[in-house]
Amino acid sequence: MLYLLAEALDYAGPLNLIRYQTARAGAALLTALLIGLVIGPRFIDMLRVRQGKGQPIREDGPQSHLAKRGTPTMGGLMIVTSLTLSLLLFMDLRNPFVWACVAVTVGFGFIGFLDDWDKVRKASHKGVSGRTRLLMEFVVATIAAWLVVDQASTVIYIPFFNYTGVPLGWFYYLFAAFVIVGAGNAVNLTDGLDGLAIMPVIIAAGTFGIIAYLVGRVDYSHYLGIPHVPGAGELAIFCATIMGAGLAFLWFNAPPAAVFMGDTGSLALGGALGAIAVATHHEVVLAIVGGLFVFEALSVIIQVFWFKRTGKRVFRMAPIHHHFEQLGWSESKVVIRFWIVAIVLALIGLATLKLR
Repeated sequence: MLYLLAEALDYAGPLNLIRYQTARAGAALLTALLIGLVIGPRFIDMLRVRQGKGQPIREDGPQSHLAKRGTPTMGGLMIVTSLTLSLLLFMDLRNPFVWACVAVTVGFGFIGFLDDWDKVRKASHKGVSGRTRLLMEFVVATIAAWLVVDQASTVIYIPFFNYTGVPLGWFYYLFAAFVIVGAGNAVNLTDGLDGLAIMPVIIAAGTFGIIAYLVGRVDYSHYLGIPHVPGAGELAIFCATIMGAGLAFLWFNAPPAAVFMGDTGSLALGGALGAIAVATHHEVVLAIVGGLFVFEALSVIIQVFWFKRTGKRVFRMAPIHHHFEQLGWSESKVVIRFWIVAIVLALIGLATLKLR
């Protein structure tokens, strides 16, 4: 809204700052952070009153987690609210990429909300059936993929090579939807310890904020040999709102957590990262930057596959962060070491922009 207002007033006086994506990104981050910190306590109180016993805690999980009983979930509502309000203020709402990413964030957040609510209402871990949830996710992701492809292309670009891509044609819609759904569920699987998922999301969002800004600039994208996507620079502001909302949530999610993000937050944030990666044509780089999420998801797939075939487990417990807990690592040690891994992977992802 502020961008359109500044444009209507011809960027007069201080409004000239609104012209620049970098200035709006910084303002959006601080605004999302402030909104999250202000509404956080009220959201948590409301969730605690409405949920009673809070998120169900697995009996077969690490015994230290039993102390978390009564902690409310659905904290993702706070994230999505502060993120959405901030981006409505500072983004160019005429940009189709904005609405594609908003559709995924809100749509996946709603699907996660239904799952969280079902778990709380039934005091069970099952929630909405996996098939139903995946079907809804693919519907939302396909719509977003259509919005993105209508503005970009159906080529997958390969890191480390200048302008090298593989044209997929109509198959790209399926690929893009798979990236978005996969990212959403990978972050969802990572969300198992206080602060574990949110900080890597913030790191990944910051990384893709840089990528979005660069691919949106014809001069920088030409210099780096990366695909130029007109209009994608606006997504740098979207990434900034994720960072601001995520930092606000981390304030309340730091150990011991006052609230869990639940599927409401993890699906929304993961899906948003997937949508941004598709819009910027850096889907493969997302697998590097979000390698921690990929590793978490693979640990579950490997565990289930191997157990069904042999009746034995590869890991003591999946996802992989629980395996390290079972090895005797404290929760804080697992979280901080995984944050370090996320930072290293983000740096490697950024390196792909130059190593071509």
